[in-house]
Amino acid sequence: MKKVVVFDYGSGNVHSACRALEESGASVTLTADRKQALEADGLLIPGVGAFSAVMDKLNQAHVASLLDSRLAANRPVMGICVGMQVMFEKGLEHGIETEGFGQWPGQVEMLQAQTLPHIGWSQVEPGEKSVLFDGIERERFYFVHSYAVREWTLDVQAPFVPPVLTWSEHGEKFLAAVENGPLSATQFHPEKSGAAGLKLLENWISTL
Repeated sequence: MKKVVVFDYGSGNVHSACRALEESGASVTLTADRKQALEADGLLIPGVGAFSAVMDKLNQAHVASLLDSRLAANRPVMGICVGMQVMFEKGLEHGIETEGFGQWPGQVEMLQAQTLPHIGWSQVEPGEKSVLFDGIERERFYFVHSYAVREWTLDVQAPFVPPVLTWSEHGEKFLAAVENGPLSATQFHPEKSGAAGLKLLENWISTL
């Protein structure tokens, strides 16, 4: 059984994420212990709330070096919701610009939509060769957010493999998920997305 650490830095959705991972076949530990987080087969970074507040807590826990160490060793990491957003260069919320981890270029900004936050079930458009969405390409997933990454491209030259991008729409298109080597992330909450979310987590666990 694969061992997954859910990094515990005070985010609100950790227990539901732990339960969902266990239901999907992983042995789960909720901890802020860096040694366990480095050695686990998979590391999940949850995230609820404002970009700046989440980054403050992650920086206090020195997560940047933890991410760098895991990804340099090709050890899988998954981010959920704001845990996805912080992987980008910066977030713009309420006129405040906050630096993210910069694993990917680009910025998180407010969606241009009549109704915010975007709360509820939406379909996604998985990219070709998606592993996360294998068998659940036409399912709906549960979103709770007002901010997202819009219009994003990553210029990748051979021999590197371009990331698999999954899009959704609320007022406009936005990134719903990214699969980029050992680093994956979803804007929606798989742990709140019923059977489809559990299948997505199972697909991720199968790559560990």
